[in-house]
Amino acid sequence: MTSVQEQWVRRYRDDDECATKLICFPPAGAGASTFRTWAQGLPTDIGVLGIRYPGREDRLNEPVPTRLEDLADDIADVLGDLTGHRLVLFGHSMGASVAHEVALRFQERGHSPAALCVSGRQPTHALSGRPMIFGTDEEIIAHIVSFDASRAEIFADEDLREIVLPAIRADYRLVDEYGGGPRPLLDCPVYGYTGDEDTQVTPEQMSRWGELTRGDFRLRVFPGGHFYLRAEEAPLLADVTRVLTADKSPSATAP
Repeated sequence: MTSVQEQWVRRYRDDDECATKLICFPPAGAGASTFRTWAQGLPTDIGVLGIRYPGREDRLNEPVPTRLEDLADDIADVLGDLTGHRLVLFGHSMGASVAHEVALRFQERGHSPAALCVSGRQPTHALSGRPMIFGTDEEIIAHIVSFDASRAEIFADEDLREIVLPAIRADYRLVDEYGGGPRPLLDCPVYGYTGDEDTQVTPEQMSRWGELTRGDFRLRVFPGGHFYLRAEEAPLLADVTRVLTADKSPSATAP
């Protein structure tokens, strides 16, 4: 990888054996470490790469782009020379929107990904009219804790709070100002994942991702809330493995 790619991508596994690469897009306020354990649960010939957004972890002092579309532009540009490989994109929450935008940019450039996996997020064309969530720090914290109680301990620590809040504020603004709307249809299949108790998106809303592809669509609902993928990591990765290994030809567009 180039130095610019190293800035944007955390390689949890990526060697000459990995013709297929899973590129993972974190949720708002989070970093590539969200996916640090995934290589252990996936086949050894699958590359696992986590996207490193600016403004967090070891890019803490870098500004976050002001538009989600600009963030997707940057990522698509940086990953451009990886499109000769078979790529599967996975995004959770805000990361699902970023992954979808990156998939569209790859397709526009003649390199459609093999599949798009989206988790815990309303589809791009159905985002208009949703409630805005950006507000005071206290309102943002209350919103996060409402669906991820494990974060309360972090916010209770004043030093940790000041470290994590800038990225969360920036991401919440990105999410609020991202209007979504109509997009070209993808040629690749789309796979949806969600928790049956997620307060941020319903299975019915997740099912509308199927309207954004000419290929196949399938939705898998797991037990749990917005961050179901923590407790359900093993069965989730088992399902993602089926997507990754169904057809490993670089030009494949449907498992």
